[in-house]
Amino acid sequence: MYLQKMFSCSQLLARPNALQTFRRAASQSKMPLARAHGKSFGHRSELRQAKRIVVKLGSAVVTRGDECGLALGRLASIVEQVAVLQNQGREMMIVTSGAVAFGKQRLRHEILLSQSVRQALHSGQNQLKDMSLPVLEARACAAAGQSGLMALYEAMFTQYSTCTAQILVTNLDFHDDQKRRNLNSTLHELLRMNIVPIINTNDAVVPPPEPNSDLQGVISIKDNDSLAARLAVEMRADLLIALSDVEGLYDSPPGSDDAKLLDTFYPGDQHSITYGTKSRVGIGGMEAKVKAALWALQGGTSVVIANGTHPKVTGHVITDIVEGKKVGTFFSEVKPAGPTVEQQTEMARSAGRTLASLEPEQRSDIICALADLLTERKDEILSANKKDVEHAVSTGRLSPAMLKRLSLSSSKLNSLSIGLRQIAVSSQDSVGRVLRRTRVANNLELEQITVPIGVLLVIFESRPDCLPQVSALAIASGNALLLKGGKEAANTNRILHELAQEALSIHGVKDAIQLVSTREEVEDLCRLEKMIDLIIPRGSSQLVRDIQRAAKGIPVLGHSEGICHVYVDHEASVDKAIKIVQDSKCDYPAACNAMETLLVHRDLLRTPMFDQIIDMLRTEHVKIHAGPKFASYLTFSPSEVKSLRTEYGDLECCIEVVDSMQEAIDHIHKYGSSHTDVIVTENEDTAEQFLQQLDSACVFWNASSRFADGYRFGLGAEVGISTARIHARGPVGLEGLLTTKWVLRGEGHTVADFSEQGSMTYLHENLPVAQVLPGRRTTS
Repeated sequence: MYLQKMFSCSQLLARPNALQTFRRAASQSKMPLARAHGKSFGHRSELRQAKRIVVKLGSAVVTRGDECGLALGRLASIVEQVAVLQNQGREMMIVTSGAVAFGKQRLRHEILLSQSVRQALHSGQNQLKDMSLPVLEARACAAAGQSGLMALYEAMFTQYSTCTAQILVTNLDFHDDQKRRNLNSTLHELLRMNIVPIINTNDAVVPPPEPNSDLQGVISIKDNDSLAARLAVEMRADLLIALSDVEGLYDSPPGSDDAKLLDTFYPGDQHSITYGTKSRVGIGGMEAKVKAALWALQGGTSVVIANGTHPKVTGHVITDIVEGKKVGTFFSEVKPAGPTVEQQTEMARSAGRTLASLEPEQRSDIICALADLLTERKDEILSANKKDVEHAVSTGRLSPAMLKRLSLSSSKLNSLSIGLRQIAVSSQDSVGRVLRRTRVANNLELEQITVPIGVLLVIFESRPDCLPQVSALAIASGNALLLKGGKEAANTNRILHELAQEALSIHGVKDAIQLVSTREEVEDLCRLEKMIDLIIPRGSSQLVRDIQRAAKGIPVLGHSEGICHVYVDHEASVDKAIKIVQDSKCDYPAACNAMETLLVHRDLLRTPMFDQIIDMLRTEHVKIHAGPKFASYLTFSPSEVKSLRTEYGDLECCIEVVDSMQEAIDHIHKYGSSHTDVIVTENEDTAEQFLQQLDSACVFWNASSRFADGYRFGLGAEVGISTARIHARGPVGLEGLLTTKWVLRGEGHTVADFSEQGSMTYLHENLPVAQVLPGRRTTS
């Protein structure tokens, strides 16, 4: 009866559509190929290739906080993930704790029931009085709980059409050669039949554990960490996932001020670790986990230690690890030659603070030096770029528009150099500029001053010219910079980054700009919320959307789509309309500021102006899609658009009809992306209403949407175009990379001075602003 209640609880906790979710996830992944065992994976991304996986569930993961009974919700999530991976074609094994906790819960229930019955018979009334419970012996609890634990696993896995089998082991099963061969044969046969073996120590018969004994020689199975490691090596598993109640391995006890989670741990680094106390349950502790993990690693099995109790990640922690995401601590024998991305970020932040303290002239010198290097080392840059372009062409992975973005030329480098010099000039009064000065009281002045944001992460695709532009803006604004470029421009990005660091070396701040060349995934970089202050994506709308979803703890400056409109009013000039529509759509159709929807006033239909616009688009080979209203006016129309929220990024556009300027505004508000929108009209009142009422980042009158660009706005360059409602909007240049801080200068003032009994009063007198430079202060 009690077990039936637990089964019903587990079914309630499992999601109603769990089986559909599981089948969909399983079908979306290809079965990994088997690999020769003997060498562990060197990098997280290789974990996707793991064929045989052991999942170890620690006591803290399986049991509830009161240590009596199982954490059914967590267990259901883990079972679902294991079933998904099993049905992808992987061979899954589970090493589980929980029998003692389950048995303790059952025995306590039976003892309470028995005591209450005896007490009721003795007293003649059904009143429960204070009853003390005896101390329950662990082996008895294990004996009482093992069958129920296995029955629960079986019930949960049955929901996913997955069969399980129970195996109980002791030390003798590993040390006796014949028993070890029998165990090995049984496990291989179960895996061959697509059954998930669930393994546990036979705690009903094992002697009391020795918590402080060391793991030496042939590993014992004194705890489930040791058992999982021994089993993984014995079965030649590709990956061991050890789940506990901590995020992973820290360099000092978790919770201490300076404790840092180690993303990757290498053999030989044990001396740098200070271990803390053990978890609330279990006997292993982190030191035992590390020793077991290193033993497994030496045997050819990769290991990840991660948190299996966090409610926000439990439902995908196992699948995230197998997908190569940065979860927990990954044990690797391959130590990278260069710094990790975390170390790079710390180096950038430290050097960035020095950069921000330089004189404006010094930052300007660095930018000018970079501008000079772009022309002086032109041949070296173009040679590297040629390799990238040739490789992209040979693989055929990039579209013509993307190839155009990838390619550099002498004229492009010259334009870059000119733009950088503009940034150098504008950087003279950027950092430390006083925006507001107020005399709060006598001898008490408050100033609001511009300061750098901190560490910027800029992720860009296929555009190596982005690297020097963004670098110059970061230098001018005193920000540290972490750059992640696309693989297609690896050679070009490398030489451009070297030039940026060469320029920075003039004033000893070489490390302020870092290029991430390791195999970190974008999603992993977005999890560095304690180290990165702002993410700026430069690339496709899909890239921006992916980053916005991944960066849950870091602000993202950018636009997910560039659905730009051009509205041609009934009072528009024919020549202006044709020129603006042509330039907006055809000059660079892949750009985010290219026109995607042409709105036409109804009165223009079947007029020479409309015919000339259509003829121009056809001459330019623009594929036309008809909006619903436009299609209703035509007997034979172009293909009707599937969605009015489409960003084509090519020689395609939608044409829709509106009855008025106000309807055009309503259409843009409903279907646009708040990027750039244009009105073409000769009526000044109509234009002004359009400019005032439309709330896009850029709104133009009788001008191409392609003007929405930092260089054309006189910003020298841009880090991107933002459609956000806070901070910077539109093309973001130097000013958009600055924030402010408040500086108060007094002479021993306290808040008590302004109390009712105090003699001082607030003046709040606005003062002329002053240009504040690092190291000195001048007034105007």
